[in-house]
Amino acid sequence: MPQPQGLSEGGEGHFSQGVDGFMKGAACSHWARGPGAPAAVLSPPRYSKVKHLLKDLDQLMEAVLERIVAPEQPLSNATRTLNFTLWNHTPLVLIDERNPHHPVVLDLFADNHNVSASGSPAPGRACNAQQCKVAMRLCCRNGTVCTFRKFISATQAVTEWYTLQATNIFSQVPTQELVKMGYSGEQLILACLFGAEPCSYRPPCWGHGHVGGRLPAAASAPPPTGLKLILDLGQEDYVPFLTSTAGARLLLHEQRSYPFVKEEGIYAMSGTETSIGVLVDKLERKGKPYSQCTVNGSDVPIRNLYSDYNTTLLNPSLLSPPQACIRSCFQDHMIQNCSCGHYLYPLPRGQKFCNNQEFPDWVYCYSQLRQSLGQRETCIRMCKESCNDTQYKMTISMADWPSEASEDWIFHVLSQERDQSTNITLSRKGIVKLNIYFQEFNYRTIEESAANNIVWLLSNLGGQFGFWMGGSVLCLIEFAEIVIDFLWITVIRLVAFCKSLRQRRAQARYAGPPPTVAELVEAHTNFAFQPDTANPGAYPDEQTLPIPGTPPPNYDSLRLQPLDVIESDSEGDAI
Repeated sequence: MPQPQGLSEGGEGHFSQGVDGFMKGAACSHWARGPGAPAAVLSPPRYSKVKHLLKDLDQLMEAVLERIVAPEQPLSNATRTLNFTLWNHTPLVLIDERNPHHPVVLDLFADNHNVSASGSPAPGRACNAQQCKVAMRLCCRNGTVCTFRKFISATQAVTEWYTLQATNIFSQVPTQELVKMGYSGEQLILACLFGAEPCSYRPPCWGHGHVGGRLPAAASAPPPTGLKLILDLGQEDYVPFLTSTAGARLLLHEQRSYPFVKEEGIYAMSGTETSIGVLVDKLERKGKPYSQCTVNGSDVPIRNLYSDYNTTLLNPSLLSPPQACIRSCFQDHMIQNCSCGHYLYPLPRGQKFCNNQEFPDWVYCYSQLRQSLGQRETCIRMCKESCNDTQYKMTISMADWPSEASEDWIFHVLSQERDQSTNITLSRKGIVKLNIYFQEFNYRTIEESAANNIVWLLSNLGGQFGFWMGGSVLCLIEFAEIVIDFLWITVIRLVAFCKSLRQRRAQARYAGPPPTVAELVEAHTNFAFQPDTANPGAYPDEQTLPIPGTPPPNYDSLRLQPLDVIESDSEGDAI
């Protein structure tokens, strides 16, 4: 069976709930937001609660939109009376690039756009959205060093600008007050059913099981007995310039782990019933020297800023999720370079969040650091993925909910339960229904193993050697014997060849048997004794043959004869 998991839901409301903790009307949940955590990380505040804080910013935003949509209109009296304190710190400008070699920066609130951002006149510079691009002017050192961040679309520019200004405002509000300005679990969850048992939003478990218990069998069954939720998205209370997406954002995660809903979650669209089937994969990676993964984060040289919000039974100061490491690394760089921490990340003890009053250059510093490729590569290189990880593969399907035939009575019942009203106070665009269940009764484990080690290397070498050469001990001896025999036979044949060559050279000097001494003497003293008939043309006609001399004596006595012949001759003479 899968181990206990957690379900995190976000969007406009953040809700982190332990799936296996729902037992007999009580919900055993793990709330990812701990003491001191920024409330706006995953849950933007309700507009009705923060409207007084954003009053000046919203009025300024409306004036900015008017100037972008209708730049040719003159400034109204209402615009001239706005509080430009936030605007002067980080203004939006128009960059006229019709002449790419000499671009002109235009003040967004200058009449007819005839005054550039530097204060020099720019007559006749009427500019519209197609001819000019909206950019954000970022300055530091009392405005002596400035840069411009351009955007392709004005929508991106105004959204980014509003987010930075809202961050400056919320960073100066105490955390406990911000928590009250957000969405609570009671407001977010309209209905909850786990298997056949009702559940609620309450985080503690009083007498109903314990946190981290095993997942009940109902959670692994098909949708009728899984986890069912009806969520109230509350679109009517969205911050209009801060949130442009409607829906719920979901994340399935391990219990006692921090849920990074924004980076890893999925959306569920409003006005639908979304069924999510879950398959669990457990990954076990090999450590060094095969990879750079970390077992518990002890070898990662980055301080875990999320340790205060992690209730793991292991060492909570150790890093395991890559997102926690990357975010902690960025916050460290932010504090080192900008002298303050960004509002969307946990803050180390003794540090302050960035704001315009105490840190006037923080926007410029933050923008430079965010666009720095070196900073990003440094954090990625220092952070390591976990050697043991759990992944959830989700199969998502959806349909319209409620149907036209049933929406009347469903909205009546939900409106009465939420607002104690007999009138319908809910609409299709403000609710979503979720069905979450495990598709299978088991999970898959994917374990890495070494492709080759010493044992496998020797085994592969032996197998290859035995396959190609039959490399046993006996075959090696026979192979050596074959080599020695080959060399020995070669030497014998060379010796025999040399002897036969000498014999052939000796036989080539004489065609017949060797001559006697007398024959040799006669051949040298009497040319007529043995004429050269083999070559009759050896003597030309003009040359006379030598006159034969006196025949030489008989030298037959000098011929070598056997002893028995000599003895027989001696005996005949004696007779």
